[in-house]
Amino acid sequence: MQTINDAIHWWARVMPDAVALDFGDDRVTYLEYRDWSERIAADLIKRGLQPGDRVGICAANSLEYCVLILGILRAGGIVLPMNMRYTPHELAEIAEDTGPRFIFADADRLAKIEGLSSASLEISHIGQLRHGQRPIIAHQPKPDDRVVIISTSGSTAKPKGVVFSHRSMTGYVATHAIEEQSLGRGSRVIIPAPLNTSAGFVQLTHYTILGCTLHFLSAFEPALFLKTLVEKKINGFGAVPVFFEAVSKLPEFENADLSSITMATCGGAPVTQALQDTWMKKGIVLRQIYGQTECGGNGTIMPEHLARVQPQKCGMGGLFNEIGIIDENGNRVPPGTVGQIILRGPGNMLEYWNNPEETAKVLKGEWLHTGDLGVLDEDGLLTFIDRMKDLIISGGLNISAAEVERAVLTFPGIEECMVIAAKDAKFGETPLAVVYTRQDIDVPALISHCNSRLADYKVPRYVALEHEPLPRTPTGKLSKPAMREKYRNAAEALPRVR
Repeated sequence: MQTINDAIHWWARVMPDAVALDFGDDRVTYLEYRDWSERIAADLIKRGLQPGDRVGICAANSLEYCVLILGILRAGGIVLPMNMRYTPHELAEIAEDTGPRFIFADADRLAKIEGLSSASLEISHIGQLRHGQRPIIAHQPKPDDRVVIISTSGSTAKPKGVVFSHRSMTGYVATHAIEEQSLGRGSRVIIPAPLNTSAGFVQLTHYTILGCTLHFLSAFEPALFLKTLVEKKINGFGAVPVFFEAVSKLPEFENADLSSITMATCGGAPVTQALQDTWMKKGIVLRQIYGQTECGGNGTIMPEHLARVQPQKCGMGGLFNEIGIIDENGNRVPPGTVGQIILRGPGNMLEYWNNPEETAKVLKGEWLHTGDLGVLDEDGLLTFIDRMKDLIISGGLNISAAEVERAVLTFPGIEECMVIAAKDAKFGETPLAVVYTRQDIDVPALISHCNSRLADYKVPRYVALEHEPLPRTPTGKLSKPAMREKYRNAAEALPRVR
């Protein structure tokens, strides 16, 4: 069998006493991980869970969250990680689309999920199942069973649900295990991302399948992160460039012993040569990745020996992954020509949940059409150029410009809105709302309005008021290039509104 649960069962037999999950003050071994998850599965089945039912989780990273994920899969359910920073309005949209049978939440978010499912449960209930006899469960997961629906922001106003199976997730691991030979059984990996994101969920399944010890932090704080790297002798981790920059600017970074790190990957924005040089002084080569939720996370990783001198490039695919560049007609283009990036590999998503039209736009045969622009050089190395999709990546979190625009346009007096990325020293980029209005707008009231409809990281940090209609393309669509140029120095020219 080729399921995530089979992998955990294997490690529970081969190295039962090895630590699987480490949350600092609490940890579980692989044997405890398996048995606890099976008690959760039995409990869910007793409560009426049927194979294929969705189970939502809206909570901060925790030991209970990780084990609950495995328990849902063991029972045949589909995990629905829900962004803990979403508003009740955003969560309701996801629940309406996916119809979860149960939703678990931690104490801080229980109020958000009231009424979204026929059964709402506090995640602390999972702790009551930590000990006890290992149950006998008749249901056996199958490789092609759906296992997760990960919400992703893209070019549409509402998030789409990316679906993976046991086979696609284990295939993803098999592909990247070849590139990550320094990480495997017994390696110590730290995961700074929330479990509701692709980065968090995929890394959890990826590195537990490989038999690693996973370390988690409740939130990214540079000094604590660096301290954990040193004290836990972490072997590998991945993050966005602003994380690496924040850690390297700490005064204690220069003398920190990071010799245990054998692999560090970086995505979401290009690695500069200056940032690469800073970490190489510590003996660590930052390896640029390219990917998106739809391909499982990483579509390609730059080989270490090439990353030293070409840090901005993203690699050439992998043993089972292939990269192509096509023009607007779908034809392959020669090296050095910019076009749309397409990916083929076992880790690609199965579909967008309940959305065959959007699925058909991106999955064509075996190829995932990413909607991103890139170029391959003569050696087949990929350089990411820009996003065809209108996506803002702020501190590693994806923000759909269309979703923010939709919220802004519901505020009285605003006739047109375009949301673009403004440079930000802390997060890399952040939303800037350019609005057309023929009357005075109460900007603080607009921000308050957005706060009621959007997670805090999506709310614009800058608002630019235009008193003439916004520029449009010949086909009548709003045209953003002129506004991007006009407000390219927004951080210096405009006041922050939050």
